[in-house]
Amino acid sequence: MNILITGGAGFIGSHVAECLILEKNIKKILIIDHLRDGSKKNIKNILNKKKIKFIKEDIKKTNKIKKYFKGVNCVIHLAALSDIVPSIDKPKEYLENNIMGTVSVLECMRYHGVKKIIYSASSSCYGIPLKVPTCEDHKINPMYPYAFSKYVGEMVIKHWSQVYGIKFISLRLFNVYGTRSRTHGAYGAALGVFLRQKISNKPLTIVGSGRQKRDFIYVKDVAEVFKKSLFSKEKNQIFNIGSSKPKTVNKLASLISDKKIYIPKRPGEPYVTHANIKKANKKLRWFPNVKFEDGVKILLKDINYWKNATLWDKSKINKATKSWFKYLE
Repeated sequence: MNILITGGAGFIGSHVAECLILEKNIKKILIIDHLRDGSKKNIKNILNKKKIKFIKEDIKKTNKIKKYFKGVNCVIHLAALSDIVPSIDKPKEYLENNIMGTVSVLECMRYHGVKKIIYSASSSCYGIPLKVPTCEDHKINPMYPYAFSKYVGEMVIKHWSQVYGIKFISLRLFNVYGTRSRTHGAYGAALGVFLRQKISNKPLTIVGSGRQKRDFIYVKDVAEVFKKSLFSKEKNQIFNIGSSKPKTVNKLASLISDKKIYIPKRPGEPYVTHANIKKANKKLRWFPNVKFEDGVKILLKDINYWKNATLWDKSKINKATKSWFKYLE
């Protein structure tokens, strides 16, 4: 079996690649990543393995990436622009990358007859959910261009499935955390930002009251569900992927530092995210194993990794705060 991972040098993608390289019946893993958010450092432990082939390229460039899909059995599609505020400032860029990038991948698959794709979707498609825990059939209501672009990407895959017979599994990921999450940028995942602020001896910037709850799911558990999806006979299915045990942002912050500052609440963000994962439990036989506190401890032990990352820029914190004031006006 040959696997192609888009965004395979990124936060989640690198863990998925590490998870799959141990599988004996996988002969080759191709990783396509343009390295704007990802890094070869994330895959340094596997980069020299015989199974791995790394291609630095943008997935939107169909003619340049098409040849790498020949002989591939399944595509794991993780490449995308993320973060909320930048998507509000640059919606066209997000639509081009997250929607047309997905179309490019699907067209490469169609050209070479690749019949299966596993998509990294986003729980942000639910917007502010009316019901928690939230099921896969909940009303879709994306509040930002990022959420909209990821959901439309999922719809594009469903359409290509109907027209061209491509099988898919779409994993709507909730709040993924773990080693290698981005610490740069003003709007990265909360835990990555918190770690960078801690290393830089800065207070943790908590949005709103901090009493809002998030369904944090450890990245190793997420990598495992991608593997389960790869070998599953299930097809054309959508699954929520979270811990189903939401924690407050204040709880997260308390495990990292005593220094905190609070910035304005982000408009349009849910007070609680809580995944109903019964469908994934039943159909994929997947169950998260890493407890929240244990996952954070792993991160803190891995502190040397973060010390080698790009230093946190104080001006970016100020920029983030100003941006939220702008959208509150």
